[in-house]
Amino acid sequence: MTAILHVCRHCDGVITDPEDAVEVAYEHGNSGPGRSVWAHREHADLVELVDPDALRIMTRIWAARQHDT
Repeated sequence: MTAILHVCRHCDGVITDPEDAVEVAYEHGNSGPGRSVWAHREHADLVELVDPDALRIMTRIWAARQHDT
């Protein structure tokens, strides 16, 4: 039987102990099912769920809209 391995979103390390894996989010797929986002138990609070590039772009858009009004 094949073991399911999870990768920590915070440190990119493989989570080898199933008891140490924590599901921190779920990402929806564009064409099909999404996937669960996992982290080590000690890293669960450190995971950034917002994409920093998307946040930077949206911040510029919000600032431009605020400036125009």
